[in-house]
Amino acid sequence: MGFQKDKVFLGIAPIGWTNDDMPALGSEKTFEQCISEMALAGFTGCEIGNKYPKDSSELKEALDLRGMRIASRWFSSFLITRPYEETEKEFIRELDFLKKMGADRINVSEQSYSIQGKDIPVLDEKVQYTGEEWEKLCTGLNDLGKIAADRGFLLCFHHHMGTGVQSVEETAYLLEHTKPGSVYLCFDSGHFTFAGEDPLFILKKYTDRIGHVHLKDVRAEQLKKAKEEHWSFLKAVREGTFTVPGDGCVDFDSIFEILIQAGYEGWLLVEAEQDPAKANPFRYAKMARGFIAEKTGL
Repeated sequence: MGFQKDKVFLGIAPIGWTNDDMPALGSEKTFEQCISEMALAGFTGCEIGNKYPKDSSELKEALDLRGMRIASRWFSSFLITRPYEETEKEFIRELDFLKKMGADRINVSEQSYSIQGKDIPVLDEKVQYTGEEWEKLCTGLNDLGKIAADRGFLLCFHHHMGTGVQSVEETAYLLEHTKPGSVYLCFDSGHFTFAGEDPLFILKKYTDRIGHVHLKDVRAEQLKKAKEEHWSFLKAVREGTFTVPGDGCVDFDSIFEILIQAGYEGWLLVEAEQDPAKANPFRYAKMARGFIAEKTGL
């Protein structure tokens, strides 16, 4: 038994080529080089990076030429600190763009009080939401999730280092206090591992809520340093804490097995932010594609 090849698709994020949080990383890489190398490595989809054309027809033409399509896109929500109406307006604008691209997933990360882009020790000083803030977040996500569902999308919440939803406990709380059918999870193996959590816990308990999957590996020796030396998230990226599947310590055999048993349908998307000057993106993309083929037959 394996993944259904007509219902599970393989993508890769542009963050290995050009970094959105640190644009200097990979600043010399062009959009065309990025998506061409993705396609050459054997992927059929990607997410949207800072070099991508803002015009949907221009972007679609470039992707079509290479047999590529958009899988999803990151969306920063500020449901706790800004009026809901502002977030909703921006969210609908993103859905409209993604619809033109043929996508049906959107990855939402709550960025209120996030330290992921700051030079602050990420494992020591993350925000803890109050009960009122949790209520604002979950209510807002339910509302956005209904809008997404009505337009044929899955809202996939992205737990993330440096935010108020980082740990397994926080992620479980969010899933318990949002509506199935409105709010799904963008499961990220690397972020749970970095946080010192067991990625398999959420995957087993909330299998039916997984709407999108980020395959990210972690180098154990760098993670140890990140903890001991109190690195920021950005320093951890620059120092190579993250890598592609098969190059670190994450148990992908078990992750694939759980998703296969659950009949997962959607994207498996490699996301490994590294410094492209140290880790050639094309070489690592091919490495990841080979690993996935070996483990899953896809």
